This record gives sequence, structure tokens and C-alpha cells, in this order.
Amino acid sequence: MTPHDILSRTPKILAHETREQYFSHGYIGVDALVDQAWLKRLNDVTADFVEQSRHAPPDDKRFDREPDHNAERPRLRRLHHPLDHHETYWQFAAHGPFADIAEDLLGPDVKVHHAKLNFKWSGGGEAVKWHQDIQFWPHTNYDVLTIGVYLDDVTPDMAPMGVVPGSHAGPLYDLVDDEGKWTGYIRDRDLPSIPLASAEYLGGPAGSITVHNCRSVHGSAPNLSERCRPLFLVAYAAADAIPLTELTVDQKYSETVLRGKASRWPRFDPRPCPLPPNWRRLGGYKSIFAHQRAEG
Repeated sequence: MTPHDILSRTPKILAHETREQYFSHGYIGVDALVDQAWLKRLNDVTADFVEQSRHAPPDDKRFDREPDHNAERPRLRRLHHPLDHHETYWQFAAHGPFADIAEDLLGPDVKVHHAKLNFKWSGGGEAVKWHQDIQFWPHTNYDVLTIGVYLDDVTPDMAPMGVVPGSHAGPLYDLVDDEGKWTGYIRDRDLPSIPLASAEYLGGPAGSITVHNCRSVHGSAPNLSERCRPLFLVAYAAADAIPLTELTVDQKYSETVLRGKASRWPRFDPRPCPLPPNWRRLGGYKSIFAHQRAEG
């Protein structure tokens, strides 16, 4: 569907002006959209996973840890595939406000692609360098977006996510170094062509949401504050946006249609997208943190 077609539909949850901003800027932020009941459920489950990470073995693939993570002082970067690990995450992604937001911005036929929970721990939680998402997991078109909810208050000193307005309508950048090795971030020599100074940093009180298109340039600084910044993220796609890699093939809910119906016909955007490495041949995808730090 075109933006005009989508905007002509009656929204489930977002204001018309907010939807217009998404299509013109490539992102939106809405303060305190998720209610306290959902936040309590999500925070309770998340706290339990942090506790489990204290004594989890190094090969526990649920957790992406900072190098100095330990039982006394847990420092998680990410909980991988949260939808697979607890029903509360799945219920929120499928039946909470995220599904309505996805329908408001993608049209009536919507499916899940994947999810993650990024922690950005206090006292130096790692930066995420400027990048675009779609190069990690290309689809046949770009009607793919990621919705996030901050599980606690996020102030400017906590390194909220920054998004460059209009960058979704610009070029896609190759996320490899000069030797062709995957890095997961935009090369330094390409950054001057991007108006990074115009980036809007999306924080807000607990329950605030962020939405960004898969082509939007975004990133975040290290979290040097004294508080952790957990952000639960779910990627959704229009039903006719078909993934071109097997990145999520083993995930329980990937490609589950939440609204409308599955599409028998993929829709192809004429704008090309570079392919990522064959993750299976490389032993599996790690995380954006690990790849940007060139770990392993």
C-alpha cells in the first residue's frame, strides 16, 4: 500500500499528524503511550531474565553480555529473541498497542519479523554506531519498521536513540569495511554526507514509544548515566514484504501474521538493498554490539 492509501484508513491508535510524520521523517516518538499495567508486566519479566543472566553459562545464547558482565554486577547488552522466551513478551507484541501501531503505519496486513530487548547498561552501556536496519535483514520491499518501548524513564543523558529525519528516503549505505568485511555500521567516510546534526533523540517517560523505518539512519551514544536504559523492540512488516535471508527462520513467531492475511504475492521495491553475510556459514548472527565491536 502507498502512504496515501494507509493514511486514508481510520487509525487504531495514532493521530493522523503522527502518521504523517512517520511517512515524511521516517520515524516517530510518542510519550507514555504504553500503560502502567503493561509496563509492570514487562519490567517484572525483564528483571527475572537479568537475575537468570547472573549465573547463566557462557554458551547461553539468550544473553548478549558486555565483556565485564559477572554474577555480582550483571551488564547485559541484549536479550535475544524475547518473544521465544516468555509469553508476556509475545502477548504484548501480538495483542498490545504495538500491533495497532504497526497496522496504522503498514496497512491492514501485518506480520512479525523479530524482536530483541536492548539494555544499554548504566555507567558506560555501549554505543550503537550509525546504521540502517534493512541491510541486516533485507526484504523485497521497505515496508518494514521497528517499534520500541522504553521500560523506564529516559532522559537526554541516558543516550536515547537518535534518528536522522528523512534519511529513510535517502541512499542505503554498505555496512562493510574497505576489505568487504561486515561491520554493521556506516563507514566514517560516508558520514559527512548524512546530516547527523539534525538527528532527533527520542527519549521520554516510561512507556514512551519509538518507531523507525528500516531505511532510517539511527544510532545512540554510550549511556554514561547511573541508570540502565532498557528498550524492548519488535520489528513488523507488511505481509507482502518477504525476507531475503534466513536470519529469523528458527524463531518461533517470525512471519506470524497478526492482522489481515498472508500475501501470496511478494511486492518488489525497485531500489536495491545489499545483502549481509551468510550468517549460518559464519556460525550464526551474534548481535549489532558484537559485530560493531568486531568480537569473534
